[in-house]
Amino acid sequence: MEFLPLAIEQYAQEHSTEEMQVLQELSRETQAKVLRPRMLSGHIQGLFLQMISKLIKPQRVLEIGTYTGYSAICLAQGLNKNGILHTIEVNDELESIIRKYINKAGLTNKITLHIGDALKIIPTLNETWDLVFIDADKENYLNYYNLVFNQVKPGGWIITDNVLWSGKVLDKNENDIETQSIRQFNQFIHTDDRVEHLLLPLRDGLMMIRKK
Repeated sequence: MEFLPLAIEQYAQEHSTEEMQVLQELSRETQAKVLRPRMLSGHIQGLFLQMISKLIKPQRVLEIGTYTGYSAICLAQGLNKNGILHTIEVNDELESIIRKYINKAGLTNKITLHIGDALKIIPTLNETWDLVFIDADKENYLNYYNLVFNQVKPGGWIITDNVLWSGKVLDKNENDIETQSIRQFNQFIHTDDRVEHLLLPLRDGLMMIRKK
């Protein structure tokens, strides 16, 4: 996922708002104790999500794929006074670290954690979403998109992570199920006239989707 020279990335971090202390601690613990720590959103992408949330000031946010909670904490920073973020994580082994840092961030009353299969949980959430962040199993990106679309309000946002998939989307020799699914998702969004969209080459690629 290192598309920018390391020195440029470091310069960007040094000239951006400092990472919140609780996120620094969460990042360190994730790196030390959890498998595949590269899944963490990290400082720059986390700040980007935080700023988007502060611009939108959402009442209801849905996150599909919590991992250890970094992006949930970032997205929760922009919630309006009565806003709630629902986040879904399939791996129950991560529940303790997620709850630990939600509590440390003082967001216990703002973030609702669901453990289980998002495809089963989403239909049970009777909400209208201002913002949806999808960062889960790539094979189901289109399924998640189609499942939440009608619940997203007009003018609402869907953001999906990893849409460049470490550059594999450009490699014709890469045809694993995840790469094919990301390509299919990107093409579907590109031809969906119900939305405006921007594939933003930030970190591993963010698809910014605004429902018309």
